[in-house]
Amino acid sequence: MAVTCGTCFRHCVLEEGQAGFCRARGNQGGRIVPLACSRGRAVLSALALDPIEKKPLARFMPGKMILSAGGWGCNMRCAFCQNYGISQRTLPEEERGDSLSLSPDELAARALTLRGRGNIGLAYTYNEPLVMWEFVRDCARLVREAGMKNVIVTNGCVTPKVLEEVLPFTDAVNIDLKCFSAASYRALGGDFDAVMDAIRLCHDYGGGSCHVELTTLVVPGFNDGEDEMAEEAAWIASLDRDIPLHLTRFFPRWQMTDRPPTPVDTLLRLAGLARRELSCVLVGNV
Repeated sequence: MAVTCGTCFRHCVLEEGQAGFCRARGNQGGRIVPLACSRGRAVLSALALDPIEKKPLARFMPGKMILSAGGWGCNMRCAFCQNYGISQRTLPEEERGDSLSLSPDELAARALTLRGRGNIGLAYTYNEPLVMWEFVRDCARLVREAGMKNVIVTNGCVTPKVLEEVLPFTDAVNIDLKCFSAASYRALGGDFDAVMDAIRLCHDYGGGSCHVELTTLVVPGFNDGEDEMAEEAAWIASLDRDIPLHLTRFFPRWQMTDRPPTPVDTLLRLAGLARRELSCVLVGNV
């Protein structure tokens, strides 16, 4: 029996045993499930204690550390993906019995054991974490109950239903705003309107209870136009001029090796334009 996935704008219609575009969700027994999860456990691709600034978050508990967990798969196909080794592949068979197979209780417990090293909680990151939103929600609930923080780093191309499941337990998000063009978003396999809606929903949730920051990777010849950056900054400011915006430098990666790294002068010029509208614009990877 075919079932429709409601996780993102694609609404993949999947037959029994079929995986969706994201490679991370599939139809098993007439139900859409995250494929990296089985019997209440998830196989993770990475687990590391990182500075909070690496998420990147600039105005949420600076100087602290956070345990960062990665999964598998993504519902976009950015040619410049920095983590394509985990985002653009199905969970490999050799990883299914990996030592990083953890239940929500076990992952939350690991976060707790690292408090003495400055850990404030758990970040869901590296790939697109919300393709496995059920696991994120269940972990986040336990982390919140333990008095620790939850951070989600996402592309924002998910349905409001998914965000409404995880936001009650989320303290901060960083959303990748890949560009400010519907056509360019389509080229990346994403949906511009879905991301705009996600940013609004996260910002407005609980009267501002969720801290929001945005990141744009500036790619030469793709999204480095001054007019586009001016439009992006003006739109963000119309929502809240105090939302921090991270502009980061592109380096050739995966399927985009046909252009040089972003000139630092370009990054600084675009940051100057954005600062006309926004109170906090940061430059990264320089």
